[in-house]
Amino acid sequence: MKYDKQALKQSGFKILSMIIPVLIAFAIGAIVILFAKENPLKIYFILFDRSFFRIQGLLKTLHYAGPLILAGLAIALSFKAGLFNMGIEGQIISAGFVVAVLGYLWQSLPSIVLIPLLLIIGTLVGVIVAILPAILKARYNVNEMVVTLLLNYAIIQVLEYLTSNVFRDPSSGYVSTNMIGQSAIMTRLFGSKLTMFFFVVVVVFVIFYYIFNRSKLGYEITAMGKNRFFAEATGMRIQRKIMIIMLTSGALAGLAGAGWMLSEKFSYTLDFSGTPGLGWDGMLIALLGSHSPIGILVAGIFYAILKTGSSNIAIFTNVPAEIIVLLQALIVLFLSLKMIIKAASKRASKRKEKN
Repeated sequence: MKYDKQALKQSGFKILSMIIPVLIAFAIGAIVILFAKENPLKIYFILFDRSFFRIQGLLKTLHYAGPLILAGLAIALSFKAGLFNMGIEGQIISAGFVVAVLGYLWQSLPSIVLIPLLLIIGTLVGVIVAILPAILKARYNVNEMVVTLLLNYAIIQVLEYLTSNVFRDPSSGYVSTNMIGQSAIMTRLFGSKLTMFFFVVVVVFVIFYYIFNRSKLGYEITAMGKNRFFAEATGMRIQRKIMIIMLTSGALAGLAGAGWMLSEKFSYTLDFSGTPGLGWDGMLIALLGSHSPIGILVAGIFYAILKTGSSNIAIFTNVPAEIIVLLQALIVLFLSLKMIIKAASKRASKRKEKN
């Protein structure tokens, strides 16, 4: 009974930590909307009504939420273990590029073979890109944040060169690879943008929910995140776990990139991942969801609502779509403040214990 009360208290705290930054951001956003001489309640009603409470809007939102949920899970998996894998963006775009090239070259294959094959290849590309930082961290304890950030930059430059020169579509008016074949394009469902990729994401989500909450690996990940040295002292093979976590994180990112290519983009362009990028959006989603699978699912759908709702706001009101960018920035700001306060309180409690 005591455990249940404690678990309930922790769950309540997690929910509040998700909701409060969003509510503060929306409150400040409402003030900005008032300066534009619009009704904030009307704007927010349009945002959620057309992106969530109408069937076509909901299906579109779920479509955009798919890769965001995978990116959030990829970030959460490593962050929960105390590993700061900042290479999700590089892994996503690498997978997207390879899938775009192969989707064009292998377009003679039937869809039932080609689509699963490309999803698997994209997943493997994410793993391959994650191998170097994983080895450097596991074997030599090299700072994974520095390595993955630098690797992101290198990947962006290499893919820009390959897209602009070697694999450029000569018939395109902008920098782009050739469009993938029709057999590689995922079929739209229910007359909407939704494809089978979202249901692939749901299956992956269920698997990782089990891993996080019911498996031995999930408990080991939590133990590593709380105190890696203590976990190692209890006999846990930390180097092996680092490799597994980093490579699995890369696999999730690779699947996100492959699915995004086959269900939405269809050719690789220099803005394939959007602004700021699916990987960086995934980081916000993981933080907003407190690194828990259910939290990430909710945060991913919420973030997709913001993305799909921005165009509706621009169409039906006098408020520019950039109000959504402001809301996103404010959420990031208040999430950062929450983390700073949390870190400061931990330091203060440790000082009290020493004294």
